[in-house]
Amino acid sequence: MNAPQQSGEHTVKGYDAELQRLTGEIQRMGEAALAQLEAAIDAVIERDSDAAMRVVNADDAIDTLEQDVSHDVVRLLALRQPLARDLREVLAALRIASDIERIGDYAANVAKRSLVLNQLAPVGLTSALPRLAALAASLVRDVLAAYRDNDAERALDAWARDEELDEQYTGLFRELLTYMMEDPRNITPCTHLLFMAKNIERIGDHATNIAENVYFLVHGVHIGQTRRKGDTTASLAIDDSH
Repeated sequence: MNAPQQSGEHTVKGYDAELQRLTGEIQRMGEAALAQLEAAIDAVIERDSDAAMRVVNADDAIDTLEQDVSHDVVRLLALRQPLARDLREVLAALRIASDIERIGDYAANVAKRSLVLNQLAPVGLTSALPRLAALAASLVRDVLAAYRDNDAERALDAWARDEELDEQYTGLFRELLTYMMEDPRNITPCTHLLFMAKNIERIGDHATNIAENVYFLVHGVHIGQTRRKGDTTASLAIDDSH
């Protein structure tokens, strides 16, 4: 008489275990991406091309983890056919893994740019990158913790704080433009720094994507407000052309 109930409990436990494993894979992906970002910034500051190459080469490991997550998601959808909250959890895992993979790509891009930058004379504003990266990393850490703990409020807080990252990026953009206008010899290194700063700003955008997915996962609705953007570099570029 108890066999059907036991079978159902076994199925639920098995499904929960698979979801926990999926969450664990995503946490490992996130930790790897954060380590990549920190290593890339260290390589920039130390002008260490060997370290930069290690960051570039390590990006494949994050790509592999994303493929593992995608495989597990497809298997869960096919075998478990989840509905409602369960379906949101599976789809959120797929989307979050994709955002983390992009964060790893942007960290690798920073490292690639540093390889070229190391061939040029040092630029003082390079020291601004760690502050920008530290803020981006804190956003990523917070949204990963929010995902792990199903904490929609923490996700929403990180989502809103991306405006601060945008503002820091805009400030650095202004400074780099000033350097370039003051001395044409600064144009090439500052251009690379601009791209590196933009990569870091984009990491913040992917952190907000994760925050939005966490919020939707918990509440079943999207964040009901428009995020303010602190990145005004598009208008700055237009103004500077006149």
